Amino acid sequence: MSIHTEVKRISVPQLMAYKGEQKIASLTSYSAPFARLLDEHLDMILIGDSTAMVGYDMPSTLGITLEQMAAHAAAVVRSTRRACIIVDMPFGTYQESPSQAFQSAARMLALSGVAGVKMEGGAALAPTTEFLVERGIPVLAHVGLMPQYVNTMGGFKAQGMTDESAERIYNDALAHEKAGAFGLVLEGVAEGLARRITEDVSIPTIGIGASPDCDGQILVTEDILGLTGGRIPKFARQFADVGALISQAVGQYADEVRSGAFPALENCFGVKKQG
Repeated sequence: MSIHTEVKRISVPQLMAYKGEQKIASLTSYSAPFARLLDEHLDMILIGDSTAMVGYDMPSTLGITLEQMAAHAAAVVRSTRRACIIVDMPFGTYQESPSQAFQSAARMLALSGVAGVKMEGGAALAPTTEFLVERGIPVLAHVGLMPQYVNTMGGFKAQGMTDESAERIYNDALAHEKAGAFGLVLEGVAEGLARRITEDVSIPTIGIGASPDCDGQILVTEDILGLTGGRIPKFARQFADVGALISQAVGQYADEVRSGAFPALENCFGVKKQG
């Protein structure tokens, strides 16, 4: 008689309890095959709006829709059992008002089954965070370098490099903590600023190009696997060249198709055995 042990998915309160206890390991995922491989190793999987650039080759994150993000998120939820699943709210679905944000986030949760949403924005978005949290939607706030603000920031540039901008980002982080966010993504900010925020807030910080002292780290999975086809960002590290392996396998497949080596009879149906 076998005993089936049910794997319990990590919850948002559990992630919050990691603060000061253990580092949070997280990556992005947009599809079921990747999510299945990531699940047993990670505490959190984010369906990032980087899907726009990595998955659809868009020039920025601004073009992806709520329906597209929800479809990717649903695939990740269905194919995982352990990691806490969070999804990015796409540009234009939450900035107008707290009411718009709630309607969009509620639809996202209903369509995908994720545990919470991530929103980019400074202190001006803190009332939106509070509005969602009070109505049962966990929020992961994102401050610092915010890709959805690429046009106003003048590109993907490190933030908090001056005393003035560092103080603004610090206050952004505190505003979202006070509003009830369960965590903070600190992207592309000065290391000392990320360390200061991590020390001063009671919720976990998730760094990406921030500081080793953050409570956790997140990267784009394709960056660490050599699948983006370009220069690896300064804040990332390539842990394997999966792209080269895929290219080699596809090349071998194509060669065998052209030479007639594949498929063999063993790959076909209804073939009578000889002898």
